[in-house]
Amino acid sequence: MAQAMITTSKLRLVFQVGVGEDGKPALKAKTFSNIQKLATADQLLQAAQAIISLSNDTSSSIERVDNSDLLM
Repeated sequence: MAQAMITTSKLRLVFQVGVGEDGKPALKAKTFSNIQKLATADQLLQAAQAIISLSNDTSSSIERVDNSDLLM
């Protein structure tokens, strides 16, 4: 049976920075690399909320992006 081993983790914050001419939200993403692989969802949410509080833009989404190696 194959197993997945997390190799890297990133925290990605997406902000709405305005509205485009077509009326759709204009989005901008900021990615933070070198996140500890063992960080919990609660820890990442707390960090994201602290970063969002420093921004004038509206938060659209908070994402954790993990890359894994598949092992046999």
